[in-house]
Amino acid sequence: MKQRKLWVWSLIFSCMIGMLVSLSAATSNDPLALWPQSPPDETLTLGAEYDTTTEDSNLVAGKRVMRLGNVSQPTITLYRPQPHLDTGVSILICPGGGHHILAWDLEGTEVADWLNRIGVTGIVLKYRVPARDPNVRWKSAVQDAQRAMRLIRSKAAEWRLDPDRMGILGFSAGGQTAVMTSVLHQTSQYLAMDELDTLSARPDFSILIYPAWLVDESGSSLRPDIQIDASTPPMFFAHAMDDPVTPKNSMIMGAALQEAGVSSEVHLYDGGGHGFGLRPSRFPCTTWPDAAEKWMRYRGILPD
Repeated sequence: MKQRKLWVWSLIFSCMIGMLVSLSAATSNDPLALWPQSPPDETLTLGAEYDTTTEDSNLVAGKRVMRLGNVSQPTITLYRPQPHLDTGVSILICPGGGHHILAWDLEGTEVADWLNRIGVTGIVLKYRVPARDPNVRWKSAVQDAQRAMRLIRSKAAEWRLDPDRMGILGFSAGGQTAVMTSVLHQTSQYLAMDELDTLSARPDFSILIYPAWLVDESGSSLRPDIQIDASTPPMFFAHAMDDPVTPKNSMIMGAALQEAGVSSEVHLYDGGGHGFGLRPSRFPCTTWPDAAEKWMRYRGILPD
């Protein structure tokens, strides 16, 4: 009898350890490499990745921003909500930075924290910067984003993610990356490397916060490389009217989506400039997460 009790307790202990290991694997914030070897079309040899922010760098909402430079090893990092909040929704987060750096905390990890609070898995994309092709500055970023969407889809069962509610969210240059990933989902921007590249890179929805470089030089039309059709995913936009990165990027893109029969919602704010992230401030533009959450609930992405 004593030996049986010991065996039962040993079994319970082993199960508990297994559950803890499984939970740790599902919630780990360890970065996961995107590419099995060198990324496609890699042309630069860079020094070590580093935070480019100095004492003289601009603050946002009175706080420092981590600006990562020399990114040559693209990764994704998974941030999971608490199990009792988890909706199965996931969003790939593309920080901005002009295709020069990545605003890693302001437009990356802090965004994942917000998503976790509303039951969404945030997956922060560390895409290559600076841009590899000066003539097509978005290309290396979109290559990384397409690969990331495919990798996330391949992990849907393991990570307990709904394969029909996988979105993308981007800021500024990351907004351009998210848009191009959404409109070019039928055309891979790199040659296939393995079976992963047979999976869809299409986001199911897109959230664009002060996206950059969507309109042409005249500021009256979309760039010719942005082609919208019925398969383009629904999009949410937020932009400040005094943003030097013109709000026409959001306005014209939103209108073009509606004309193509694709759902879009555009929020324009009186002030706030550029690069405000979601840190609370006196500007109403920093309330965009509330509007984005309501839009996701309206669209049926999040439960009511």
